[in-house]
Order: sequence, then structure tokens, then C-alpha cells
Amino acid sequence: QLQASGGGRVQAGGSLRLSCAASGRTFSSDVMGWFRQAPGEERKFVTAINVSGRSDAIDSVKGRFTISRDNAKNTIYLQMVSLKPEDTAVYYCAADTSRSYSIKYVESSYDYWGQGTLVTVSS
Repeated sequence: QLQASGGGRVQAGGSLRLSCAASGRTFSSDVMGWFRQAPGEERKFVTAINVSGRSDAIDSVKGRFTISRDNAKNTIYLQMVSLKPEDTAVYYCAADTSRSYSIKYVESSYDYWGQGTLVTVSS
């Protein structure tokens, strides 16, 4: 299971750090990602990190969002700075347990999902 936390309400320009703690199995060999779903929109890829620590992210968050993983704690993080109102969404963590080293960008590639944590950025 994956448990996401750390969401909240911040003003534009603020920062938040999301956490996603895994339990029941180790996810150290899996690609881990963050997706988000804005109001009225479908869930979309934001960023992911592979087992070697290589990450990728959508252009709109590059330079502002940083994904990291602590395999000893079976936890991944999403550090978000310079938040914008358009970052408002429910953020979901997910795991791709296919043992591929490649980062996948579609929902269907991820088979474990956290419950989501709401991030609200006010202008």
C-alpha cells in the first residue's frame, strides 16, 4: 500500500513537501511516480524516479518540483516550491512494479496507487 500525505493550502509562491510511504512490500526496485488531478480534469503524470535515481518531469514543473526517494524508509517525496494556482490538484503517488528501469508516463503503467492528497494554491 501507498500512503500519500503533506498536502494543504498555500499561497502562490509557497512550498510544500509531499510524502508517500509504502507498506506491505518494498518499492526500492520500482519506478515511483507522482500524478495529479485538477478539478474537472483527468489524472496526469507529473514526475517519476527510477531505481537509479534518474527522474523526469513535465515541463511546467521542471525547476520547481523535485522528486526523491529514501529506500531505507520505503518513502518517496515531492518537494514543491514556487507553487502556482495551476498546481492545485489532488496529488497521487504510484508505483510501477514491472521492474523496468524506464520511466513510464501513463497511468496504466502504474499498478499501486496512494489515496491522494489535496494541494490548493491560492493567488
